[in-house]
Amino acid sequence: MAVLRVRGFALPSGEPVDLYADGDRWTSDPVAGADLVAEGWIVPGLVDAHTHPGASDPGRPLDAGILREDLRAHLASGVTLIRAPGLAGDPPDWFGRSDDSPRALHAGPWIAQQGQFFDGWGRRPATADLPAVAAEQAARTGWAKVVIDWLADDDVMPVAVLRAAVARVHAVGGRLAVHSQHAAGGRVAVEAGVDSLEHGMGLDPELLPRMAARGIALTPTLSGITESLRRINADPERARTSWYVPGASAHGRLTAAAVEAGVTVLAGTDSRPHGQITREVRALVAAGVSPHEAIAAASWTARSYLGLPGLQEGAPADAVVFDADPRTDLGQLDKPRAVIVRGKLFTGGRPA
Repeated sequence: MAVLRVRGFALPSGEPVDLYADGDRWTSDPVAGADLVAEGWIVPGLVDAHTHPGASDPGRPLDAGILREDLRAHLASGVTLIRAPGLAGDPPDWFGRSDDSPRALHAGPWIAQQGQFFDGWGRRPATADLPAVAAEQAARTGWAKVVIDWLADDDVMPVAVLRAAVARVHAVGGRLAVHSQHAAGGRVAVEAGVDSLEHGMGLDPELLPRMAARGIALTPTLSGITESLRRINADPERARTSWYVPGASAHGRLTAAAVEAGVTVLAGTDSRPHGQITREVRALVAAGVSPHEAIAAASWTARSYLGLPGLQEGAPADAVVFDADPRTDLGQLDKPRAVIVRGKLFTGGRPA
């Protein structure tokens, strides 16, 4: 198999680079006969940090065929790493490893309180057992995901229970993500010291400095929330009575404030169809996040948070190459010149 070569200007620094894929590792040492596959602006492989591939609708079982197509859609958009904080079932062995799949981290099935979340999805242990269930999951896959609030009149998970789950997950070397869409849930998440807050709608902005200090990431899934808000607002009567509207209306401002406060913000799409990470980047920019920081949330910042370096010597050989700097032309994100994952060129079906 030919060694791939890319050259141009590497983000985030913008410095010129000439890189060779030595198997699944980047090197700057020249390789004779390497195949120069692209020149331009080189971005570390994109990341979707909140996606749930593999099921056609909420509550439906994991389907291996749907999963494979969803993952190919991610790759086609330049996403070479995903984090799935919740899946409809345990994924097959090829998930995150096959040539037509991005690298992948996952939290297994969701863990929710009894009587909450989508029917048919996730686990609902007794409250006393929840920390142990989360720790068991994290010990197997590195992450666990807990739904700590759901509908507006549902009970929020007690902070003592969530704090115990954090401690148990950290004790096995894992990390804990939590779903929250209400102010009370966001406060519990920050008080408990979770690793990442998913959605975070309704979060009190006064908690942002504390999140930054504790290293709690925010994955706002802003494009999905904005689209849900648009649909609700299309019906004035529904908009007048919906609990969703106040938090969703402020969510863009909250996200921009989180970046300003130094919170690690991660780009995640949440909903179908897959392969829409550029839509999330645009939503971040529309909310007031700079293009540099918005792309970082979908690339180098997210990779670093999830444990993968960017375009440096010895780093995993993932990259997306564009004709021009996407920070000055977001339209570039829709037309990558080349997508490289594991040192192989993705051509739309399988890497070449």
